[in-house]
Amino acid sequence: MSRKIEPRLAREWTSSPDGLTWIFKLQDGVTFSDGVPLTSADVVFTFRALFDPKLESALGSSLLIGGHPIQARALDAQTVSVIFPAAYAPGITLLDAVPILPEHKLRGALEAGTFRDAWSVTTPLNEIVGLGPFVIEEYIAGQRLVFARNPRFWRRDADGHTLPYLDRIELQFTPDQNTESLRLQAGQADLITDRVRFEDLAAFQDLERRKQITLHDAGVSVAPDMLWINLRPGAAAERPWLQREELRHAIAQAVNRATIVNTVFLGQAEEVAGPITSGHGEWFLPDLKAEAFDPAQAASLLASIGLKDRNGDGVLDDANGRTAAFTILTTKGNSVRERTAAVIQAQLGNVGLKVDVVPFDPGALIDQFNGGTYDAILFSVEYDSFDPARNPDFWLSSGPFHVWHIQQPKPATTWEASIDDLMRRQSSTIDSNQRHELFAEAQRQLARHAPVLCFAAPHVVIATSARVGGVTASVLNPPVLWNAESLYLMAGSSGAGR
Repeated sequence: MSRKIEPRLAREWTSSPDGLTWIFKLQDGVTFSDGVPLTSADVVFTFRALFDPKLESALGSSLLIGGHPIQARALDAQTVSVIFPAAYAPGITLLDAVPILPEHKLRGALEAGTFRDAWSVTTPLNEIVGLGPFVIEEYIAGQRLVFARNPRFWRRDADGHTLPYLDRIELQFTPDQNTESLRLQAGQADLITDRVRFEDLAAFQDLERRKQITLHDAGVSVAPDMLWINLRPGAAAERPWLQREELRHAIAQAVNRATIVNTVFLGQAEEVAGPITSGHGEWFLPDLKAEAFDPAQAASLLASIGLKDRNGDGVLDDANGRTAAFTILTTKGNSVRERTAAVIQAQLGNVGLKVDVVPFDPGALIDQFNGGTYDAILFSVEYDSFDPARNPDFWLSSGPFHVWHIQQPKPATTWEASIDDLMRRQSSTIDSNQRHELFAEAQRQLARHAPVLCFAAPHVVIATSARVGGVTASVLNPPVLWNAESLYLMAGSSGAGR
């Protein structure tokens, strides 16, 4: 990935000097998969749907700038004006994840208030149209989702060949990572949806030596697992120590990051001090160091908030004699998280904290998170961009992924208010040096108060069968299918991609 803006549906664009108004020229000859031409009216309709208050679109919410929507106007059939409500440093990169919707198919549903249900699992597949390289051919719940080549896809490769190269892509639903990995190793699949688990790496390397598998190193993850404690008011009324900053720093010092790197990731990871890793490139702050492994200092911090072994059983107690215990929730079946949680559990036990680890199915875990009914969670926040201004949902106290205390009406702490201010200034200036300085300070403040604890960021290794060509692996999701039109099968291979 170049990490640069490239033309897609827009062939060219210009902006006003203040960066508020952008004029886009659409590609000529582009049609939806049903043959209806793409026009500027579809772009305007898309923004109308995104910002319709009745829909409460999560994507629309992520596109607000300073709480205000973007405006789109059709200047002619192939020209669109997009107006930002305020200065926005990432510029039009904000638009790179916006799917342009077919007005001729969805306008009636939007006007009738049934937009959310317009396309569902019961919708005839030929009614679902788009602009991408593939269309949905078949869907069988719990078994597979099949995409067929869109014969009207408009893109061509550098030699003028029509894209996509593949005729079909079949996504097969598997119950867990073990099954998925075994299917790839057995030649029953061409790729897996997630990165290679480190316990599988040796087997995949052996298959690569035998020319059956190709491994692709995409770089260092930009979404390291993080541990956070529930800091919502009232979440720990009987255990006030659980929300103390000293506890978080004690955990950071009691857990040996090197142990996680070496035992969970088999050395294929790097220790990290926060959620911004070297995989973020220019936004990474190399002088921000993780807290040193120091169990004695951790014990001292715990004592400072009244957690001491009062009965000689090796476990800390609070001032009322109650055991200092809490529970970490994580994802059931995710071996990396389960093993990381086990390391954290053991090492916090060494300083007297009693920790239970409870794996949940992903949906149930999200329910616990949204409901605020948990002590701590080990999980990750996926990014769709390297630019921090594109991820306000995590950094701003009002954000739905400000994980330790989501959607605050106003900042609960002075340091969160300060980070809010830094991030708003960072996203509204077009001075690159100033942006980097502001975000560096936001990272330092986050580390100073430690609402999330990150321990290691793994190398993202993607495995495909050796017959798949055209792979450009990415640390962003989806790691392979992001450029599905460029995938192909090597000479001598046959069949569709699986």
